[in-house]
Amino acid sequence: MSSPQGPASGLPVRMPRPRQPGRHRRPEPVAAPEGAPSLVLAVPGTPSAATRMLADEVVSIARSELPGLDARVAFVEGEVTDFPVSAEFPSLASVLAHAAKERSSRYEQALAAGVEGIKEPEGPVAVVVPLLAGPDNAQVRQIRQGIADSRVAAELTDVLGPHPLLAEGLHVRLSEAGLARADRARLFTVATAADGIILATVGGEEAVQAAGITGMLLAARLAVPVMAAALDAEGSVTAIAEQLRGSGSQQLALSPYLIGPELDPSVLEAAAKDAGYAAAEPLGAYPAMGKLALAKYTAALGITPQPVASGG
Repeated sequence: MSSPQGPASGLPVRMPRPRQPGRHRRPEPVAAPEGAPSLVLAVPGTPSAATRMLADEVVSIARSELPGLDARVAFVEGEVTDFPVSAEFPSLASVLAHAAKERSSRYEQALAAGVEGIKEPEGPVAVVVPLLAGPDNAQVRQIRQGIADSRVAAELTDVLGPHPLLAEGLHVRLSEAGLARADRARLFTVATAADGIILATVGGEEAVQAAGITGMLLAARLAVPVMAAALDAEGSVTAIAEQLRGSGSQQLALSPYLIGPELDPSVLEAAAKDAGYAAAEPLGAYPAMGKLALAKYTAALGITPQPVASGG
């Protein structure tokens, strides 16, 4: 039998830990609001097992950062199906339509169960986040068309970059290829095996300009010149290489400002081979991709989770 002071047995009472005062207090954990829209990751390019695995890793990271998040994968060039959950490469329109049906079904079930205070769902069914590092008008048009085809209320966010976390990811990929020393001491400037970096992107001039912003951050990390070029513009890579050599760079390297699915790998391989440069791998499922996708989602909904911080 217990008393107001504690158990009658005299065992100690476990009291809640007081909240730490001041600016060093740990942030309270944030969870997705009940009934929040789905995060739908729109994967560009031709679907494949590799891109499916990459996308699954990205949404897994997003879920781990925001408990309760309903995150789904959709393919811009995917399969139109009534059962997107069981399909390996469901289209964006199919995933959005399925999310809308599920939301309506949950509301109807709550009504039938007599849940008090239940309100009809309002606002977007989903927030669509393009799996793109930079702007690509052709891909974004396809994503918008997929949203329109679904006839579902969905909000489309901007692409993931430019962002310091992308510069960090590019640095890691260069170091993995032996083209830059890993920043183990987290120093801002490190030595690099390449003395000039071509940041290769797709999407025309707008994409090149956006890549250039992240390129400046990468240049600050590596202390070598970094210039952006368009893989889908004839002569762009060659012209940038000439500029870098004109400024004194001799050992050039190609760094793809790409996540991966948006471009056929053979195009990147051919560009590096034709130019004779060593090339790093695309950003792929670098952990920052999931964090940036989540940041776009939370910004669209006005949720304030713990801040996205650079690891480098």
